[in-house]
Amino acid sequence: MFPATVPGLTLKKTFIIMARAMYEYTQVVLQKVSFDSVLFCKEVEKAVHRLLPYELEELKIWLNQFISGKPELSQCLIHLNA
Repeated sequence: MFPATVPGLTLKKTFIIMARAMYEYTQVVLQKVSFDSVLFCKEVEKAVHRLLPYELEELKIWLNQFISGKPELSQCLIHLNA
């Protein structure tokens, strides 16, 4: 069923739901590839292009918490500041 045909679901609500899903998907991917800093950096770079500005701010906060105790991943934060 196309989201616009669901009663009570507007296009704006659909957009917000999809954006949130992309942010959550990004978190899952980053957790799964955190064993390899090169892959992790590539996924962070993809997230910078894929996520909305306010989601990037949320991701920065999440990443700072996630990489505490994982110094090999801290080099990837440079992609968020570019």
